Amino acid sequence: MVSEEIKPKKQRDEECIINCLPGELIERIFFKLPVSTLLRCTGVCEQWHKIIRGPQFVTSHLQHAPHYALLFFPQESVSGEPHPADAILIDEAWSLSTYAVPVIGPDDFLCGSFNGLLCLYTKSSTLKIANLATGEFLHLEKPVKNLRGDHFLFYNFGFHPLTKEYKITHLLGDSIEGRPRPHNNNRFSVVQVYTLGDEKWRDIKTPEALSLNCVKNSGAVTIDGTLYWLIEDVVASWQHAVMTFDLCGESFAQIQLPATKPEDFAAGGSRRYWIREMDGKVCVATAQTCPSLPRWLVGKLQIWELENKTEQRWIQKYNIQYSPDYIPGPNLVHGDKIILQRCDGNLYSYELLGENFNTELCKMAKLLDFSPHKPDNMQSYICVKSLVRLDVYKKTAIVRRPKQREGWELKKWEAWEHELSENERMWSDTHRDEHKETARAQRYRMMINNLLPHILDDTIRQEISMNINQISPNFPDQPRPIRRLNWVAQKQDLQNLNARMKKYNTIMKATDEVTSSIISMMGGAIEDQKRASSSNAGISSHNLSEADDDVKTLIPESLP
Repeated sequence: MVSEEIKPKKQRDEECIINCLPGELIERIFFKLPVSTLLRCTGVCEQWHKIIRGPQFVTSHLQHAPHYALLFFPQESVSGEPHPADAILIDEAWSLSTYAVPVIGPDDFLCGSFNGLLCLYTKSSTLKIANLATGEFLHLEKPVKNLRGDHFLFYNFGFHPLTKEYKITHLLGDSIEGRPRPHNNNRFSVVQVYTLGDEKWRDIKTPEALSLNCVKNSGAVTIDGTLYWLIEDVVASWQHAVMTFDLCGESFAQIQLPATKPEDFAAGGSRRYWIREMDGKVCVATAQTCPSLPRWLVGKLQIWELENKTEQRWIQKYNIQYSPDYIPGPNLVHGDKIILQRCDGNLYSYELLGENFNTELCKMAKLLDFSPHKPDNMQSYICVKSLVRLDVYKKTAIVRRPKQREGWELKKWEAWEHELSENERMWSDTHRDEHKETARAQRYRMMINNLLPHILDDTIRQEISMNINQISPNFPDQPRPIRRLNWVAQKQDLQNLNARMKKYNTIMKATDEVTSSIISMMGGAIEDQKRASSSNAGISSHNLSEADDDVKTLIPESLP
């Protein structure tokens, strides 16, 4: 009989029990597995690789993939100290991710997420398209090099469900005459479009010059293949309207906002507007600002949903009685809860309860402390982990490789990396000391147990026996993560390190006190026995001297 080790790989594949199942059943099993497991499965056999990497399975798996809320915090400087960009994933059970997203560099900005792909704006001459789960990525040349005043909010990423095309849009600010280099003004008249897989960007003229400040202040969202953003409309009750750009026909249209004027709060200041996505629908949120603190919100947070795009019909979805301090975007809702930021440096989730759109915030739960990041810089997206491949797009002429160093290689992140290395060194030193002291405690216990027969006083011997059990420092194993932690987990990891070091010092102090007490009792007992040895024939003076010497050998080691 041929052994398994020398069977040809093809024969082992054919004899695989799972491969004997119908292909449809194998796929149904694979649908239940996360992307990380599926990627490992591609190396099991050729049949599995063919199934998992096939376009039909990739599409079907995408439809079954669970949704995550992706909270993105861009790179920013706080008190002169740079803090890298980072992201937190929240699953459907509202558990927070622990590890950093490898494809997000420390200087990246997020422009959008579709089907597991992220569009990241870099400060170099390229944009980055990356698969969140597989780590595959490619760099695309920006439509305009060295563009002054360019901003990541002017880029958007979308997918059209009919054409199955991924497109990036860029709002190109009007140039100012006499400037030596391209310069973004406060208005734009061109939308630059790139279809993933094409050779170049294309310019599409807008119906009129539009405000870039509206996009900066209110955001933009892509839903079902259409890009939406707010524009100025001074004659409208909201003084705003919605502009749309269809990614398939690459045409513009305008949608009027509700005729009902938002109800103002008497003590409120000017009103702010945001265009957001909620439950896959286009929504516009509005609230008044605090007169003395214009970045804070007061009164009610009103959210309107575009119920029918063709008829331009809106319905009021929520009228939240107590508005938050900051509105994350573009997604406010994940599952049945709303995510809101407060000026106390924390991010919260609330259940929304109420009738006839009048809504109360209930069952508040703290998600995370986002300090030192600034609260109004956070973005939130609904994303999935997918097997969507990028290799089919890599041969186009627009794909570039960054010429200069980037990411963690830059000098400005050396101090950050050094701090992380120092934390790892402190963890390593702490674990080393714990193992060392555990070995020392075991040695003490053995030596003291060997000396106990020399103690004739039953009471003292029993007391020492009871105290010996306290010489056993308990340091639970805590394996170190192999991958880089995200910044929330890093903060928790540092707190755990400080607590571990404090616990180590407390345990060692108690252990030393117990050891010293035992040595004192044993030394005293043996001295008493030596003084009585001249009249007691039960123990020899020679044996007592040996026991006394053994006790003394413990003193220098246990009492530094």
